[in-house]
Amino acid sequence: MTAAPEAKYTEETVLWVKHHTPKLMTFAITRPEAYRFAAGQFSRLGFHDGEGFIWRAYSVVSAEYADTLEYFAVLIENGSMSAKLAVLKEGDKILLDKTATGFLLPERFPDGKDLILLCTGSGIAPFLSILEQPEIWQRFEHIRLAHSVSYADELIFSDRIAALAEHPLIDEHFHKLHFVPVVTREAADGALGKRLPELLRNGELSDAMKLTFTPEDTRFMVCGNPAMVKDTFQALMDMGFAMHRNRVPGQIMMENGF
Repeated sequence: MTAAPEAKYTEETVLWVKHHTPKLMTFAITRPEAYRFAAGQFSRLGFHDGEGFIWRAYSVVSAEYADTLEYFAVLIENGSMSAKLAVLKEGDKILLDKTATGFLLPERFPDGKDLILLCTGSGIAPFLSILEQPEIWQRFEHIRLAHSVSYADELIFSDRIAALAEHPLIDEHFHKLHFVPVVTREAADGALGKRLPELLRNGELSDAMKLTFTPEDTRFMVCGNPAMVKDTFQALMDMGFAMHRNRVPGQIMMENGF
């Protein structure tokens, strides 16, 4: 017998909401004791909508061991889910699918020394969760994160990334990390100014990350808008890297941002 739809989700409470720009927001909800996810996975969040429901996938920003669940959303003009999130406030109710999903998991790589995280927009969310896992820092010798946005005020996580230096589980490994901001539609101090695929092809990204990318040592995780993911994947293949598959290990994992 198929379970009733109600059995597949829980109703959670919004704990806080922060609007960083008119389009960018983060929020946290209560976490059921039984809810499990791996860093890099996403939740399905929903609302009652008339006679039915509206659901969308959002990568979890929180660490696996956090008591609450945090998410990062980019509000889309005329988007039905965005319209509901735009008016979300502390104390509101939101639906949480009981099962987290997704395969953007660094532990799937069987080897490698250098972990390169490439993202645009909300694609940074799974990487923020991954960076709070001490196992990642212990395993890789170098970790590099590039976050590409259109405008400088969209680099809303720079302080959070810097604060990892004080994280009690990570502080001794923080020297392994180098964060490279990328701003494509205006000049910004300290940021690169071209799309990630172009920065890969012309060598600017490897220079900024102070690493030489090689199939032997380098493992790439890519998350963001579909055009970036597609073009970055092509650039990496042209450079001699291959998609990672369970039966055929490679150097690239990727997922479209939600």
